[in-house]
Amino acid sequence: MKALVIPDVHLKPYMFKEAAEWMRKGVAERAVCLMDIPDDWNREYDIELYAQTFDAAISFAKEFPDTLWCYGNHDLCYLWNERESGYSRAAAYTVRNKLEELKEALPAGNQIRYIQRIDDVLFCHGGILQAFVEENVKNTDSVDQTIAEINTMGPEQLWCSASPIWYRPQYHQETMYEEDSLLQVVGHTPVEKIYRSTNVISCDVFSTYRDGHPIGTQKYPVIDTVEKILWKEV
Repeated sequence: MKALVIPDVHLKPYMFKEAAEWMRKGVAERAVCLMDIPDDWNREYDIELYAQTFDAAISFAKEFPDTLWCYGNHDLCYLWNERESGYSRAAAYTVRNKLEELKEALPAGNQIRYIQRIDDVLFCHGGILQAFVEENVKNTDSVDQTIAEINTMGPEQLWCSASPIWYRPQYHQETMYEEDSLLQVVGHTPVEKIYRSTNVISCDVFSTYRDGHPIGTQKYPVIDTVEKILWKEV
């Protein structure tokens, strides 16, 4: 299967418009969004932009209902009452309500999760450490059971630097979960280009510097989930 990945959004509603155009052109069979939908530099009081971005996400979810969604730290900080850089008290009510609207727009059984799986490819916001699994997961008999258990966790386990929400494999050389058999596709850490290291593809290429200039290439990766490769960038 070919999966189009929508990296960290951060108040860029045009990303959903562009992704929809690629999907209509048939470049992929389904999409995966790594979320971090709210928050960006100096936008704490632009409530209209928060609402506009979430509305674009909701419209995309309705047009492409089998899209998979992965919570990011900037989404969860509003649900868990945690503080994050860029957190907007002014937009908190809007974010929580719009996240509920997004969840309600998804078909039964397609929940927003921390980790999503297609074939032997795992999609999550940060990255899944082998050590995190060994220390926090009780049922590791299979990949699906491991993922299912992590997807039931709350802030007590996940609001930490080693969790799949927060971990940054781009900066560390620790062993990733099932390195020899699974591919991970992650966002969270701004990078200049989409690239692969060990079993991790990093793709947060839409984030910007404080002055608004882009850090990365602003391309969408298309993942071949059977071959476990970056098939193309669009």
